[in-house]
Amino acid sequence: MATQGSKRYRKALGLVDSTKTYPLKQAVELLVKLPRAKFNETLELAFNLGVDPKQSDQIVRGTVPLPHGSGKVVRVLVFAKPGAAADAARAAGAEHVGYDELIKKCQEGWADFDVAVATPEAMGEVRKLGKVLGPRGLMPNPKTGTVTDDTAKAVKEVKAGRVEYKTDKAGNIHVPVGKLSFSPEQIYENSRAVIDAVLRARPQSVRGVYVRNATLTSTMSPAIRLDLRDLQQAA
Repeated sequence: MATQGSKRYRKALGLVDSTKTYPLKQAVELLVKLPRAKFNETLELAFNLGVDPKQSDQIVRGTVPLPHGSGKVVRVLVFAKPGAAADAARAAGAEHVGYDELIKKCQEGWADFDVAVATPEAMGEVRKLGKVLGPRGLMPNPKTGTVTDDTAKAVKEVKAGRVEYKTDKAGNIHVPVGKLSFSPEQIYENSRAVIDAVLRARPQSVRGVYVRNATLTSTMSPAIRLDLRDLQQAA
């Protein structure tokens, strides 16, 4: 998070009108013009939704492939017994592939990976890691495509820039959409893909306003509020 007392942040704050909402294209154009930090900042979309996360049918969750990737090197672990699925995962570029030995390492607290994939067969034992991997957001889940026999497809999609979104306890969603080094067109198209996915994921049981607020930001910039009508009209 940015240090709000820094000269760079104060300058950026002066360029963003906090009372205004910006169409997505204008928000992207403004974001890339703000003073930058000395590292390649991550870009993030944040949503506040008019859902009740305590109701299971109002949890908004899914995955979406970013057209231009996330800009992040994703380390993938695949839980699979020896055989075709394990071989396919290795061929697709998974950093860690195994079964008993990997389950034991995770039980001991090891978590040197970003995404975990498991075959349905392996999930019988992998479920026991729920208390270890769950709090870290690393537990394989059929809803996010990380429990599958097609391990090669899952590994390739994750490495190509498939991101997950899920409401937290306050009804908020935070999704990375790339890096500040991306071109404005790449940032726009990645952001558009995430916005469209979140809008399509509206639960049928939700009444009233679905998206209450949405912002685009980089690691070290103030948040730029997005025009909700523009987002919905373009969807």
